[in-house]
Amino acid sequence: MDKILVIDFGGQYNQLIARRVRSEHVYAEIAAYNKIDCKKIVEEGYKGIIFTGGPNSVYDEKSPHFDPEILNLGIPVLGICYGHQLMAYMAGGKVGSAESSSEYGKTTVFFEESPLFDGTPAESICWMSHTDFVSDLPEGFKIIAHSSKCGCAAMSCDERKLYGVQFHPEVTHSVYGQNMLRNFVTKICKCKLDWNMDDYAATTIEKYKKELAGKKVLLGLSGGVDSSVAAVLLSKAIGDNLVCVFVDHGLLRKNEGDFVEETFKGHFGINMVRVNAGPRFLGKLAGVLEPEAKRKIIGAEFVRVFEEESGKLGKFDYLAQGTIYPDVVESGNGNSAVIKSHHNVGGLPEDIGFSGVVEPLRYLFKDEVRALGEKLGLPHELVYRQPFPGPGLAVRITGEITEEKIKMVQDADAIFREEMANGHCDKMASQYFAVLADVRSVGVMGDFRTYGYTIILRSVTTDDFMTAEWTRLPFEVLEKASNRITNEVKGITRVAYDISSKPPATVEWL
Repeated sequence: MDKILVIDFGGQYNQLIARRVRSEHVYAEIAAYNKIDCKKIVEEGYKGIIFTGGPNSVYDEKSPHFDPEILNLGIPVLGICYGHQLMAYMAGGKVGSAESSSEYGKTTVFFEESPLFDGTPAESICWMSHTDFVSDLPEGFKIIAHSSKCGCAAMSCDERKLYGVQFHPEVTHSVYGQNMLRNFVTKICKCKLDWNMDDYAATTIEKYKKELAGKKVLLGLSGGVDSSVAAVLLSKAIGDNLVCVFVDHGLLRKNEGDFVEETFKGHFGINMVRVNAGPRFLGKLAGVLEPEAKRKIIGAEFVRVFEEESGKLGKFDYLAQGTIYPDVVESGNGNSAVIKSHHNVGGLPEDIGFSGVVEPLRYLFKDEVRALGEKLGLPHELVYRQPFPGPGLAVRITGEITEEKIKMVQDADAIFREEMANGHCDKMASQYFAVLADVRSVGVMGDFRTYGYTIILRSVTTDDFMTAEWTRLPFEVLEKASNRITNEVKGITRVAYDISSKPPATVEWL
């Protein structure tokens, strides 16, 4: 199988680059810049290399660099943003910095003829995010694109098959970005289109049949897409040696605990144990205000519950989790900046009491997980359920978490989901939910003054969850949801709609 190596220099779109390559049915792997060398690159037989973006300046001595010999291996290389600047710098060019050259957001870029831009018009919109720029080209390179502020928006050395772009072709805001990535992997690297989820399912099941033979595995089943797919995948590999524990931490959506139990015990016949641990989690979270502290507490408590249950059920060798790629990148694994930790990634204490952690979905994006779920035979309605974070409503309640606040956000969220379905808007949004803000304001009900909390409604549209646009919902749907929430949910006096996109915001509030 042909494959592309994505060398990670610490940017936030690193996983997205790999996802875009995979969408062309070409397998992509990611390695940190300091975990890969020329010898391994040659041994692995990569057909192409992509340098990612990053938050540093190439001329800073502490910034991540690479072995210049990578450019002499005869393997095509594409540098993106920081990777573009670093390629120029390491090949003998110069990189400068000036506020006047800064470009952030959608930018018109003008293109020259190049194999990289085959099928791209002479000008198009691309997503820029830089202050540094390539001021002097390395020997043998030429400029193949420019913008009004950036003289070298792209460069190439066709003879050596080396290419660099200052913009981000991997994000959807770059209109022809996917076309450029397709040109690189198929026309320049000449990769075969032989990667698909059928292969992933078969190879992963076979892998765990061998690696986990005779081992008992405990999986935390939330009922969400990720843990559900992980459960079915592992059950096909190890059968009855998989035991699923559903920890109801009391922070689920309205009536969700009963739905999960009925689905997996009744429909799938999976060996599942339900633990009603709501009061325990609520006690641990009492008085905690800081979002990261909430996540760490919930992550650690999950593991403690697993340890207790494993003690009751017998000895388990491994803990399984539904960790996926966005969990990893947003938790700052490798060299990426930490945005927020995920309970699957950053909250695990060292003394977890298992021989190791099994994460069969760690290298997949959400849409790939859904595709895998369908290949494994999961019902469509479960595979395409609304995403829900592991820490549950803890990341949708700002300030201290109380039983009263949990009920308010559960009821408001249920109403919002009902009105989205009634207004036929549930298919146009990728994720939508209610947030309880720790803000109180004056209201009027009847002839009486009230003083209640604020509900924030959030709805986003995305295809990868690395970037997302706020959903342009009809006012009628928002009006009905707002009226019902303020009338039916005790303690709520105000409703607002969040129109922030990602970036700069994240999908969840906390």
